[in-house]
Amino acid sequence: MILGAHVRRRHAGTAGPIEGAIEEARRRDADCIQVFVSNPRAWAGPRYGKAEAERFRSALEASGVHPCVAHMSYIGNIAAWKPDFLRRTRELVLETVHACDELGVALLVVHTGAGGPQSRDAAVRAAAASYRMAVEAAERVRVVAELMAGTTGAVASVPHEAEELLTTVADDRLGLVLDTAHLFAAGVPIDEPAGVAALTEELRARDLDSRLALVHANDSEFGRGERRDRHTNVRDGHIGEPGWRALATDPLLSSVPWILETPGDADRQRDDIAYLRGLALA
Repeated sequence: MILGAHVRRRHAGTAGPIEGAIEEARRRDADCIQVFVSNPRAWAGPRYGKAEAERFRSALEASGVHPCVAHMSYIGNIAAWKPDFLRRTRELVLETVHACDELGVALLVVHTGAGGPQSRDAAVRAAAASYRMAVEAAERVRVVAELMAGTTGAVASVPHEAEELLTTVADDRLGLVLDTAHLFAAGVPIDEPAGVAALTEELRARDLDSRLALVHANDSEFGRGERRDRHTNVRDGHIGEPGWRALATDPLLSSVPWILETPGDADRQRDDIAYLRGLALA
């Protein structure tokens, strides 16, 4: 099982973004990493020179840390109803895609967005068009859609909504990301082994199993179905050991990399990675 965490791009005493991320991965005994390639709360896109990108790729390859995942900035919304906001979001997505190609990033995570006051059909079409542009622009990085927590207006939070969105995109290159906290918040009973089994059965029935590229392994501060997106450390939330054991031993879910996006420091995340690794091997 491939396990890692979202880490900072820079670490004290290191020369650049990827070197710092690799050091943070080592502190966590992580196999893989996820990073932001630009400020997650600013419209400014990634800015890397040719030499810096080459150092990034070389250091990553030498480290054995794989895959390197990038997470799209939080500031945009690929299903935005305001034309100017949607245009700026798409521009930022394309800039990020190009940067990931240069940096040697394997996967780029992009949230499915929220439709606001527009109709669901219009929101799905807007999100699908945004993903289609991103996938068509990508040369090496794989763009992957992360399901949301069932919050108001979310384009896709559960498998049947993911199927609708990916069918509308109509490009098999677009992958899928499941976030355990998001699924739980949206009402999927992954705190129970039977719920995990039903989830993966549905993914296969909807032909989403081949699209699954990544799992974000986060516990939930709030209860199942509360539609509140608040991550907490593994074992500190409501998913519980039976749920985590079922998730970690499921053949489909454990076949893709897992990334922690939890608030704990390096020591806590290292412990949680060891815990999940132990469940998978049990």
